[in-house]
Amino acid sequence: MAGTGGADDSPATFQKLSQLAFGTVMAAAARDYKKELEATQRQASQSGGPKEDEVDLDELDKDDPELDRIQAKRLEALKREEAARHAAKEHQGWQGEYREIVEVDFLPEVTGTQHVACHFFHKDFPRCKILDMHLKALSAKYTGTKFIKIDAVKCPFFVTKLKVKVLPCLILFRDGVAFDRIVGFQELGHADDFPTNVLEARLLRAGVISAKCKSGGKGDNDSEEEDNGVEAGYGGGTSVRFGSSNRDREADSDSD
Repeated sequence: MAGTGGADDSPATFQKLSQLAFGTVMAAAARDYKKELEATQRQASQSGGPKEDEVDLDELDKDDPELDRIQAKRLEALKREEAARHAAKEHQGWQGEYREIVEVDFLPEVTGTQHVACHFFHKDFPRCKILDMHLKALSAKYTGTKFIKIDAVKCPFFVTKLKVKVLPCLILFRDGVAFDRIVGFQELGHADDFPTNVLEARLLRAGVISAKCKSGGKGDNDSEEEDNGVEAGYGGGTSVRFGSSNRDREADSDSD
């Protein structure tokens, strides 16, 4: 007979203890499974894959004829815009205009075109305004020549460099070289009311304008004059020696 203080080693007790241990293991396994499932869900949510309500643009762009058509159309429009800008630049915005420039733009203006007529003026001199009127008319007629003006007070460097001493002073450039000038109105009839064709004839003789480059083409009564230099003198002006001038060529011919 077993004592009352001894351990219970009966089969029923052993079976109960085994069931409790198995339940503990299963509970632990269930917790581990739940943790693993939650970790997998977190990893999926953090991945770079698109959600159901999101659009992958890279995937959308692949093998889409409509997008290819839109892109090709836009590219063609950009090409047309660039061609239009290039054509506008080639057209030369100065053609047919008489413009005022500033000192910083002087060199690019006179060197960027083959024939240039530049008027050094003073805003308070009436004769400068008279010359402006005639040059504006000629600029619309001879679009192959650039007609510009610059305030002599505001460009002291070029006034000194070009030895501008009397105003108005119209200096003529060919390929960036100052080759002739008209000082005052001494060559234009010594009067303020001289007609535009007097100045026109003087510029034709100098070769800074040409009947070939008249707006609208050459008319039946237009005559071409050879570029033989200027017959009249400089009216007391000083020649500028960026290059050889007509005055030097005339001196050579007079000595023959």
